Amino acid sequence: MAAERRIAVCDLGSNSFRLVVFTAADGWWRRTDEIHEPVRIGAGLAETGKLSEDGIARGLATAEVFAHFCEAVGIDDIDAVATSAIRDATNAEDFLTRAALPVRVLSKEEEARMGYLAAVNSTTLSDGAVLDLGGGSMQLVHVKSRIAAELGSWPLGAVRMTERFGLGDGVASKRQLKALREHVARELEASDWIARSGDRLVGIGGTVRNLAAAVQRAEGVPEFGVQGYVVEHDALSDLVQRLAAVEPDERAKVPGIKYSRADLILAGAAVVEAVLDLGGFPAIEATEAGLREGVFFDNYLEGDPPLFDDVRRSSVLNLALQYHMDQAHTEHVARLAIGLFDDTAAAGLHPGDARERELLWSACVLHDIGMSVDYDDHHKHSKYLVLNSGLPGFTQREVAIIGQAVRFHRKGMPNAGGFEKLLRKGDDAILDRCALFLRLAEDLERSRDQLVREVGVHVNGGDEVHLALHAAGDVRVARWAAGREVELFRRALGRGLTLDAA
Repeated sequence: MAAERRIAVCDLGSNSFRLVVFTAADGWWRRTDEIHEPVRIGAGLAETGKLSEDGIARGLATAEVFAHFCEAVGIDDIDAVATSAIRDATNAEDFLTRAALPVRVLSKEEEARMGYLAAVNSTTLSDGAVLDLGGGSMQLVHVKSRIAAELGSWPLGAVRMTERFGLGDGVASKRQLKALREHVARELEASDWIARSGDRLVGIGGTVRNLAAAVQRAEGVPEFGVQGYVVEHDALSDLVQRLAAVEPDERAKVPGIKYSRADLILAGAAVVEAVLDLGGFPAIEATEAGLREGVFFDNYLEGDPPLFDDVRRSSVLNLALQYHMDQAHTEHVARLAIGLFDDTAAAGLHPGDARERELLWSACVLHDIGMSVDYDDHHKHSKYLVLNSGLPGFTQREVAIIGQAVRFHRKGMPNAGGFEKLLRKGDDAILDRCALFLRLAEDLERSRDQLVREVGVHVNGGDEVHLALHAAGDVRVARWAAGREVELFRRALGRGLTLDAA
């Protein structure tokens, strides 16, 4: 097993400084620690062009904490990057030369590229645009076939817009919001490619994540993070009106809005809304990846640009590898389950949809990760880990189906488990089939020795499906285990079940 490496990425932004530790080894990676401080180093920059003495002092103190932390926990590599505020300030050297960490200042193009890498490596975005809204600036990237085409950066960050249009004091007027929207339109008018970017817009950054969390609460959907959550234009407009109608310190009382962003969130929301209008985007999709992940991917992945070949497959395998599962067992369960899926589809027992097949494979690969917590109730632990990983590249509906299939891979009749608002018509049947094929495969591999090599599916003219077990030895354990699934088999496929050795 390769030694684990810990990489610290420090994002020294206009609004906040954030240190994220990524641990990587043997083909997997994950975030393992984080420090966040609302430094507000960009406060007042729009008016003076300089970092304030207080802002510099807060930034230096936080950078010193970051440096001591990295030394204390034994970080292997540190990559500290600065963005809009420090890049634009005429006195940036007053901070850079005194910072306890070596800091590289990203150009506008580099900052946009890091946001693009974060978005395309955490979603299925192929054609569309990426929006990265920070405290000082906003980046937009036009993506074609997963490659960055046009890109731009504008001083439209939440801190700058809050200060310029006075949105951090008192109730916001219609005149203030109109002025902000007109300002955004003037800034973007020369970039006609924005309106030609297609219908899909992926957003990164704390403002987008916070807006997604607030819309989730307003819509009453089950919450397990905002990865993949789609904020429709109308829902965002409603939120802007709610935020504008109350004082800044009251905005934190809107469910989902963080206290530390209460005075900035309205300006950020209004900028995003203006981009949706100008680009003709019907919605914005949130990803929990951000500039920090973009910097990590730029260092961790190979290729130019450094992209996962298949985000969804990489996401599933990355999560599985983190928990060091029995690979031979897991791969065999997946092979048996997919074989059953394909053969029963060929027999006309279900549609055989390719996306459903992928959800089944994902549940098979992840069904035992809860064993890392404890054997008892490991199906429930596995579900928790699936839901809380976010599974980048999958919609929240798909994650819910995978999580519930994993949850019922041992016993019980599958159900939506509180995710009804995420599911669509027909998803109950998809869940039943995924749980059935995973459970049958797990039963046939109950002895964890790959004894049952494959399964023949035979549908006679009557009411039953016969499974012929091709095995290298006695199949009594496998037949006993799988024979308990008669009730679920009939519910999922509408037929009876018999099993025997081939």
